[in-house]
Amino acid sequence: QVQLVESGGGLVQAGGSLRLSCAASGRTFSRYSMGWFRQAPGKEREFVARIGWKGVSTYLADSVKGRFTISRDDAKNTVYLQMNNLKPEDTAVYFCAADDPTGVAGIYDYWGQGTQVTVSS
Repeated sequence: QVQLVESGGGLVQAGGSLRLSCAASGRTFSRYSMGWFRQAPGKEREFVARIGWKGVSTYLADSVKGRFTISRDDAKNTVYLQMNNLKPEDTAVYFCAADDPTGVAGIYDYWGQGTQVTVSS
């Protein structure tokens, strides 16, 4: 029902910025809460940010507050993660995910393939 494709990852120096994009298919995109997660080598998947349906609310992990911003453009079926002041510990594969409102709240039903973000020191 929903396909997610991330883009915008790459190599950046510490202190730099990147903007990740997640392009979604589907006719009910605006009703989906959207999230960003990341997974570093040898570590568990980590929550990064969430934005509610129609962008009503946002929530950020403590580790990225003040540095990252999540937003969405429903007209373009796209969710963004603006990452500023990047640190080496931000290095990970970043995944976009969609929470279907017809399913269990808080459980993400669809996932993208991920995009690599590497921050050099």
